[in-house]
Amino acid sequence: MKTNKLAQALGGFLFSFREGSFRPGPTYAVVSVLFVALGAAFFGPTLGGGAGGDASDFEVGRVADRDVVAERTVIYVDEEATRLRRVAQERLVPASFRISASVSKKALAAFAAFASFSRERFAEKSSADAYALAAEAEYPGFFSKETLAALHRSASRTQLLDAAESALRMIMDAGVFSFPSSGLDGFNPDLIEIVRTASGRNERERVSSSSLATLANLDKRIAAVVSDGSFPKALVPLAAGLFKPFVAENAFYSAEDSALRLDEARSRVQPVVKRIERGDKVIRKGFIVSKDDLDRYKALGSAPLKRSASKAAGTSVLLLLVFAIAIASFSDRVVKRRLKDAEIYMLAAFAAAYVLGAAFSSELSFIPEHFPVSVFLPTALLTMLLSALMGTRVALAFAFVLPTAAFVSGFFDSSAFIFDVVSGVVGAFVLQGSERRMDLIRAGAVLAAVQSVAAAGVLLAGGAGTEEFVPTLFWAAFNGFVCGMTILGFLPMFEHWLDAITPFRLIELSDLNSPMLKRLLTTAPGTYSHSVTVANLAESACREIGANALLARVGAYYHDIGKMDQPEYFIENQAAYNKHDDIQPRLSATVIRSHVKLGIEKARQLGLPKEVVDIISEHHGNSVISWFYNEALKREDQVNADDFSYPGVPPKSRESAVVMLADSVEAAVRTLKKPTLTKLDKFVQELIMTKFEQDQLSDSELTFKDLETIKNAFVRVLAGHYHSRIEYPKSKETVR
Repeated sequence: MKTNKLAQALGGFLFSFREGSFRPGPTYAVVSVLFVALGAAFFGPTLGGGAGGDASDFEVGRVADRDVVAERTVIYVDEEATRLRRVAQERLVPASFRISASVSKKALAAFAAFASFSRERFAEKSSADAYALAAEAEYPGFFSKETLAALHRSASRTQLLDAAESALRMIMDAGVFSFPSSGLDGFNPDLIEIVRTASGRNERERVSSSSLATLANLDKRIAAVVSDGSFPKALVPLAAGLFKPFVAENAFYSAEDSALRLDEARSRVQPVVKRIERGDKVIRKGFIVSKDDLDRYKALGSAPLKRSASKAAGTSVLLLLVFAIAIASFSDRVVKRRLKDAEIYMLAAFAAAYVLGAAFSSELSFIPEHFPVSVFLPTALLTMLLSALMGTRVALAFAFVLPTAAFVSGFFDSSAFIFDVVSGVVGAFVLQGSERRMDLIRAGAVLAAVQSVAAAGVLLAGGAGTEEFVPTLFWAAFNGFVCGMTILGFLPMFEHWLDAITPFRLIELSDLNSPMLKRLLTTAPGTYSHSVTVANLAESACREIGANALLARVGAYYHDIGKMDQPEYFIENQAAYNKHDDIQPRLSATVIRSHVKLGIEKARQLGLPKEVVDIISEHHGNSVISWFYNEALKREDQVNADDFSYPGVPPKSRESAVVMLADSVEAAVRTLKKPTLTKLDKFVQELIMTKFEQDQLSDSELTFKDLETIKNAFVRVLAGHYHSRIEYPKSKETVR
């Protein structure tokens, strides 16, 4: 439920900015393009082929038979160098040893018991022999006779025992190390790490391996401790004999702690990143191939390093910003109309294809250094199609937004970006005023010329060598010609798919030799003549107010094709006899009204554009057929005006409204006898204001200024049409 609401909100924001107009298909299509753009931005470098080749092309120690030049800048990880760095970092890690507090405590407790035993004997004033015998009985084989005798005869023997206990504590706290027979080869040979547990926490200390005490060097370690000046000199000759019976190994190798230190060291190792610049000779012909050469060669074909997190985030933000600008550019507020679903699908397909094409083009390995890769993209073709099918505003937005997205994603450098923008903008405008298919060939020539100039500019700005000009200018011109030629094949297909009213399609529909119009001429010649005159009026007026004059002409040609089935019921096709004299007004109104519905059906069968069908359905609006309505009022007591109203709706476009006015004016002006300019002007003004007062022009966006311009255009055309019968002011002669 939440997802659906989110999608509806997104859809409403993307396309209409109006409540309740969510369009699922277009919304998902545009969001898909965003994912394509983001995916291509991050994975695009892997889409195009690399410049490197198979490692079997060369062999270490063999002479290279050709040069290999880097055709693009490549950043890669040197795996061997990274491995060596990792091994070196691991060798710097010291092995971890843990001090056993229980062993230390036991040793110190044993010595404290011996010291207490000795003090008791000394307090009893035992002789040296008695003390020695008592010690031997209590600690058999622990001490030599010389050590016990020296301790007994010392004048400060009690103080010596206290000092000895302190010295032993220092030795045990520093640790007496037990080294395993194997397993330490991969660690730092000069340092070890001591791990002590105090108050539930591990305390770590790194010490030099040369200062460690072991059972093998215990005498030296004891001598070093008691000789540092902190203890009585008399203790020095006695210390080893007194301590060694109680000292035990209390520092043991910890494989678990050591492994953790190795893992931490490995995680801190940064890969060795190397860079191959574009144009570097990776392998030289005639030289012996080294292992480093082979690694560099293989790196040319490998994928580059992944983007850093900051760069990925920055690219995503910029792409989202470009995407938002694109949505705003294609909104109905900018384009001045609501894009059809099919048009949005086409825009999405073009955008996705463009992004993927830019990703592939950026990875082409054979292009020269200053060559703009966007030369390989048919950007002008896309903007020409959009300009013809959807208008210049959409094409211009496309011409700026998509190259910007490619530039932000890293597919384009500045030269490719500039060339693509120029190509797209020229493509958006080059079809302006084109009405014939041959104009497309001219457009291709213009594109070729402009793109060649743009390519020359980017080459000069980039300091390219003269050897790069010929291929670049050739491909730029070729791109322009191809875009101009291929649009001939694509345009008709998209015209019918989108039901678009391009000038080319309208020109074809305006051919009076088309089967439908020839049939209209045969079956209803009066209606045909009326339609041609209406077309002249509507085209002239639309040209004056800036509307689509060609659409108005085509709409006028076909607006009355519904009369072909019963032409004799319409006054322009009648001679002396009027069939309506013999039938009821209500039936007459039904026949008259039906030509609108029949015309819509025929138009749809012909596949006419929606805008032309709209003109057919709206050219009478919902106005009342007044003559028959008034006749019915004379004969019936109660008459519903809806029964005598046309089934359409008031015109919603300027072109449709102009055709309605031209239709009314042309039909009514025939009733004028001896028309003059003044009569025509007043008559046309009254007809137009009648339609305005009947609320038939409210939805057409015509202004009062437009209505005045339309009136003047109608009068000018009608004056030319009826010139043989018009008396001009201040002239007594008839103009012929």
